[in-house]
Amino acid sequence: MATSDKDLIEFIRKGDRVAMKQLYDRFIGSLSFICSRYISDNEEVKDILHDCFIKIFSSIDKFRWQGEGSLKAWMTRIVINESLKHLKTKEKSPLMRYDDIQQDIPEEDANPERIPLDVLLGFIRELPPGYRAVFNLVVFDGYSHKQAAAELGISESTSASQLHRAKAILAKRINEYGRLEQ
Repeated sequence: MATSDKDLIEFIRKGDRVAMKQLYDRFIGSLSFICSRYISDNEEVKDILHDCFIKIFSSIDKFRWQGEGSLKAWMTRIVINESLKHLKTKEKSPLMRYDDIQQDIPEEDANPERIPLDVLLGFIRELPPGYRAVFNLVVFDGYSHKQAAAELGISESTSASQLHRAKAILAKRINEYGRLEQ
């Protein structure tokens, strides 16, 4: 039984199915969370993660160990790529469409710290796909607008406006939730 990520990789490269199960069990929770930030349908999340683990196991020989955290970072990248690919093919058109863009939404002050994580995640999952993709790439995954734009095939200014609108929608939802909880 492998204890470190590095050991797991070596066992998996040798075809050890127990190590594959151990890797799956170790990372399914965090990878599910990442995927569900991009994909709002739970059944689609399961399908995408299934495809991701097939890709992870079939391309494990391409992975290069670069220290603690490198395995999770590599698998996270696969999950993000597969999630975005799914969004693009599901829409069968550019991820950002003009009709997705709402008129100016005033950004409100909001305090997300007082919202339970599962509720906040639900609010994020309810964003339109384009807003949700930009929000996740920039806020959670640390992309610049230039990187997010390149990843999504949009302009930097579209990325920035999508993020602004996503934040405004979330602020409104957070404030509504806060008023209901009082």
